[in-house]
Amino acid sequence: MRKTRFFKWLPTPQSIKQNRFLKPFGHHLHHHSLWQLNRASVAGGVAVGLFFGIMLPIAQVVFAALAAVLLRVNLPVAALSTLVTNPLTFPAIYYGAYKLGAALTGWVGPAQRDFPAPNETAQILAQQSNVGKWLTVLVDWAQSVGLPLITGLLVLAVTAAVCGYFLIDVLWRAHVLRRWRKRHRAPLVRDPGA
Repeated sequence: MRKTRFFKWLPTPQSIKQNRFLKPFGHHLHHHSLWQLNRASVAGGVAVGLFFGIMLPIAQVVFAALAAVLLRVNLPVAALSTLVTNPLTFPAIYYGAYKLGAALTGWVGPAQRDFPAPNETAQILAQQSNVGKWLTVLVDWAQSVGLPLITGLLVLAVTAAVCGYFLIDVLWRAHVLRRWRKRHRAPLVRDPGA
């Protein structure tokens, strides 16, 4: 498999075979499409990674890797694409998803309903008798925003996955076309010894 400078740090199938933690899954991880750098495999990996990166707040890489194996798309690209949500982007993405979901579902209600302010949270937790109340309020709050949040996350995740797939597909095709045109425009160099 030929690797470009950008992808030279990707693990090889041989390094996966030799990894003691991944040996039990070895027969699933050796399909050639999981490691190929071609248009369909990379675009599929980006789509899978974006979907699980946005949809799940935890264990994103695990689910993206499992989906990549099942769908036979590039596994490292799928895992790296989950980094779309990170500590810097997570609050904005989830707040945007909540607002989008609220608009799509027509949900109206106070998102902060009886939920303690951050400065009050430490005081409530310090008092053993109020921990149960705080947890009850937290569960009620999560249930009240659950439908809009999940709806918004699903719409964002599917949209990001589809857009990511087609963006990589178009950029890859444009790059190949540009290289093909450049190669055919180059003058033929004749061998002086012939």
